[in-house]
Amino acid sequence: MKHFILRARELRTYLPFGVLAIVGALSLGATARAADLSGSAALTSDYVWRGTTQTQGDAAVQAGFKLASESGFYGSVWGSNVEFAPETHASSELDFTVGWGGEIAPNWALDVNLLRYQYPSTTVDLNWTELNGTVTYAGNYWLSLGYSPEALGSDEDGLYTQLGAKFPINDVFRIEAAAGYYYLEDIYGESYLHGQLSAVWTVKAPLELRVTAHATDSNAEDIFGKDFAGDRIEAAVQASF
Repeated sequence: MKHFILRARELRTYLPFGVLAIVGALSLGATARAADLSGSAALTSDYVWRGTTQTQGDAAVQAGFKLASESGFYGSVWGSNVEFAPETHASSELDFTVGWGGEIAPNWALDVNLLRYQYPSTTVDLNWTELNGTVTYAGNYWLSLGYSPEALGSDEDGLYTQLGAKFPINDVFRIEAAAGYYYLEDIYGESYLHGQLSAVWTVKAPLELRVTAHATDSNAEDIFGKDFAGDRIEAAVQASF
């Protein structure tokens, strides 16, 4: 067990550099072969992540880029402004991801990735890494799992589970719903539930308008405080290219 703990600590030390190296290698390799470069940009009234606000209810500007090869391997980077507790001096978040996604059977798709959360402006170490997997059926139903041995920048385990679905109404309008459970007993002695319901309108491809209602249980308010958890409405305009 001690050997495992030491190995995990070594992994945490070198993982950020490994993620960046893999992203670079993937980018070079994909460029040499056929590759697709895509991106997204969004303006949202509130950056809500797993039911909790990351901007204390303030607006956020977000953008990301993804480079994917024909084989299914990809690398991406995504960024947003954030606002945590004042003593952290956190003002920005950068997410670096490497993974693989593709069809594994008719109507079934799988995405597995390693995600690194970086907060470059902080005076404390909030950076952490998570292993994620998502199984999707018919493009409209999904189950996601996210595990980290350093959840939320701690030295403890965390496991996140989400079940979601899309319900197309017509070619331009759809409803999305998801429920998540975040196991954080090792960190806070509590875990929490959250749910979200979204109405999405494709104004004119690739422009979308999204309105989402978020709700958490009382455990989330105990963990993060009422200013960060609870019920809230988020409105966003987003585009993909």
